[in-house]
Amino acid sequence: MKTINTVTGTATAEQLGTTLMHEHLMIGWAGWELDCAAPKFERKAALRNCVERLKEIKDLGVQTFVDPCPMDIGRDVNFMAEVASASGMRIICATGLYKEDLGTTSYFKQRTIDEIAEVYTLEITKGIGDTGIKAGVIKCATGKGQVTKYEEMCLRAAGRAHLRTGAPITTHTDDGTMGREQLDIFASEGVDLDHVIIGHSCGSADLGYHTAMLDRGCLIGFDRFGLDFLHPDKLRLAALIGLLGVGYASQIVLSHDTVACWLGRGLSMPPETAKLVQNWTPTHVLKNIVPALRNAGVGEDKIRTMMVENPRRFFN
Repeated sequence: MKTINTVTGTATAEQLGTTLMHEHLMIGWAGWELDCAAPKFERKAALRNCVERLKEIKDLGVQTFVDPCPMDIGRDVNFMAEVASASGMRIICATGLYKEDLGTTSYFKQRTIDEIAEVYTLEITKGIGDTGIKAGVIKCATGKGQVTKYEEMCLRAAGRAHLRTGAPITTHTDDGTMGREQLDIFASEGVDLDHVIIGHSCGSADLGYHTAMLDRGCLIGFDRFGLDFLHPDKLRLAALIGLLGVGYASQIVLSHDTVACWLGRGLSMPPETAKLVQNWTPTHVLKNIVPALRNAGVGEDKIRTMMVENPRRFFN
């Protein structure tokens, strides 16, 4: 039976249970460490905050938490392991690089696709740095409306690392764009699209966009619930209910893309925008979205499929 890398060891697909497929413990935008005017990072306080968050969702039945933070925006796998041990939550971390406009690109722009793929492969098979902690998923990302040359390199590297290791791929997209193009690149590298999640697909309410991807066999992430200032939950729910109604339950995963703590300065929002993220917490799906799905007539079998069975198949 295939084993899945977690930050505290390995697990089987059957052990994953209810899974939030796209959340973050900690993010630091590239260059955060250079901001001498930013608040000092208090590691112990951040650890307490993250443990409390994970215990809250564990009480709601969540057993596994996927943190697909790429290596270049503050990933700290030792911190993840501490949180996992203290909270009792199973955490899966990622290898990979972020999109060009917000990641650290200068060094990797000078590498070849195969050199980047080798880094990803080693982080999955040997471990991240000298931590001994191995990545369980490959992350890549594109910006709005285009795939840059650098982003294409990272996508192709992800595909090659997937073929070498069997680790699945999860992606970031902006505003419901470029998911189809991501799939084209993966397919050209020979990737099994059953093991690809096109993340943040709920940023679009265009069912044609969704079905064009789903009909190729991939999964899509409705994984930004609570981020109403980017796209209203009403539209996310409407699209999700429609897709469930026409038979796509086995290809959708749910999450929020929350961030528990920030390195440097975090998001700065005006009051009117802050009102639109009041539900942006890792409990929102289970406390509010799942009941809304039930009220719309979505059966328990489909809810379990999205939150338990689909993560299992993705990693298996």
